[in-house]
Amino acid sequence: MRALLVSCLVALSLPLGGCGLRPLYASGAKGGVATMLADIDVGPIEGHSGWLVRNALRDRFVAAQGGRGEGNRYRLDVRLEDSITGFGVRSDDAVTRERRTLRARYQLVDSQTNQVLLDATAAQDAGIDVVGSEYATIAAENSSLERLASGIADQIVARLAVYANRGGPAAAPTNPTP
Repeated sequence: MRALLVSCLVALSLPLGGCGLRPLYASGAKGGVATMLADIDVGPIEGHSGWLVRNALRDRFVAAQGGRGEGNRYRLDVRLEDSITGFGVRSDDAVTRERRTLRARYQLVDSQTNQVLLDATAAQDAGIDVVGSEYATIAAENSSLERLASGIADQIVARLAVYANRGGPAAAPTNPTP
């Protein structure tokens, strides 16, 4: 019975080899993805949420590049929009639930030519319970912002890695942007 199960699994996995899927970081630290990530410098981002996102991005770039790279070939410009919306209103008009949304518009720019290579967005949101203690609500808002910043950084790095894997700057338009 076990041999039949193993042979069925092997037979089912054979077509997967030709499906075109390949590991994103296939060549490790010397591959195109890691090399490009190693050469990205994250510009300053406004506000506390910007500080959190910038640190999260820099942490991920260092982890992807293995501590090498000078981060001067490309520049990542990020603009954030952070908002908290109250909903779940009780009969006494007190808000019982909030939604915190963090949106990022980011551009990967070639530092030498100032050409925008990638222009994209990322967004995350989180629900927050509003409780009787103002301190607890503020603490929940702050911890949600930390999680949102981490999620935004994950989305940006994943998109940059896919961009690099698909040809990166070689696939970018050749016209410099004004």
